[in-house]
Amino acid sequence: MPNYHAYQLFRHRASMATLSFNPTRIPHKPISKTASFSKPSELLFPFSLKPSKHHVKPLHLQSNIITKLSVSTQEEEVETEKEDLEEDDPTAETVYLDQETDPDSIVEWELDFCSRPILDVRGKKVWELVVCDDSLSLQFTKYFPNNVINSITLKDAIVSISVDLGVPLPERIRFFRSQMLTIITKACKEIGIKPIPSKRCISLLLWLEERYETVYTRHPGFQKGAKPLLALDNPFPMELPDNLFGEKWAFVQLPFSAVREEIASLETRFFFGASLDLDLLGIEIDDKTMIPGLAVASSRAEPLAAWMNGLEVVAIEADTSRACLILSVGIATRYVYATYKKTPVTTAEAEAWEAAKKACGGLHFLAIQNDLDSDDCVGFWLLLDLPPPPV
Repeated sequence: MPNYHAYQLFRHRASMATLSFNPTRIPHKPISKTASFSKPSELLFPFSLKPSKHHVKPLHLQSNIITKLSVSTQEEEVETEKEDLEEDDPTAETVYLDQETDPDSIVEWELDFCSRPILDVRGKKVWELVVCDDSLSLQFTKYFPNNVINSITLKDAIVSISVDLGVPLPERIRFFRSQMLTIITKACKEIGIKPIPSKRCISLLLWLEERYETVYTRHPGFQKGAKPLLALDNPFPMELPDNLFGEKWAFVQLPFSAVREEIASLETRFFFGASLDLDLLGIEIDDKTMIPGLAVASSRAEPLAAWMNGLEVVAIEADTSRACLILSVGIATRYVYATYKKTPVTTAEAEAWEAAKKACGGLHFLAIQNDLDSDDCVGFWLLLDLPPPPV
């Protein structure tokens, strides 16, 4: 097979890096604190692809935030104590909109409608609706008994969020549970909202992780050890469709400073891809930290990037047992994206790439180019490989 070099954009020496998360933002637990490749610079597989703005508020919020004018210090103290109790109450609902956010700017919501490891007075599992936008400027939670779970209940709840918070109905709603596809899709379409099944619900996923630790485990009905009723799918990978084939690929790495430049270019240049709000996520990485990625070259790079752009790309995994790369898209679709000849060397390279990804808290990227020697990308997707939420 032909030899080639990783493009110059990625020719940098690997350096030790630290990954920290702002404790005042969404907690996210990296697998390790340092990131480095087993060997510096290029992690390259010269093989062909084969078929086979945000203002963040704390998340511990009381229900129905109301601004009041107190007439005395004593009344202020009483009100503060009352709000603290409400904030600490795991049975309380959250109805919140950041006052500094233009309601008309919130055009997409992230939504989860699922049971929780909590029993009600009847001994039945409690369900919960959790809604936010990607900046967490909008936050809403509400518990439901298990005997009212249907598309009508969900539709009415979505409308009530809009009314209660004074925000327009969103243009799109993302959700990540395949088992709720029918209910959520029906509810959304009845009120003119586009449903998007996608695990790129990063803010929602991290908020659920936070709620599990700070809310559900403190609820009087919490059932320790209860397994999620609607576990996330992890199906066997399928053969890659013809329109998604590339021609060459390489394991590469890019300094975090250059990753941020690529993200910024998504807003200024017309090319395909998707970014993540790293500031919102509280991810703090040194500019010199090497972020692992996958570079894909194709003579039909633009059509390839266009097809990829409609897939809700979630993550890429190096499966050393099968000697292949797995591409996860949407909510329950996995493809064998590329294969390679399994040798001790290639296995070590793949393991090093996975280790670097985990050391960066799951952060990695996909770049599509006309040629691997080019400095320009046709498509760039910043990805975050997260474990499933505990609920």
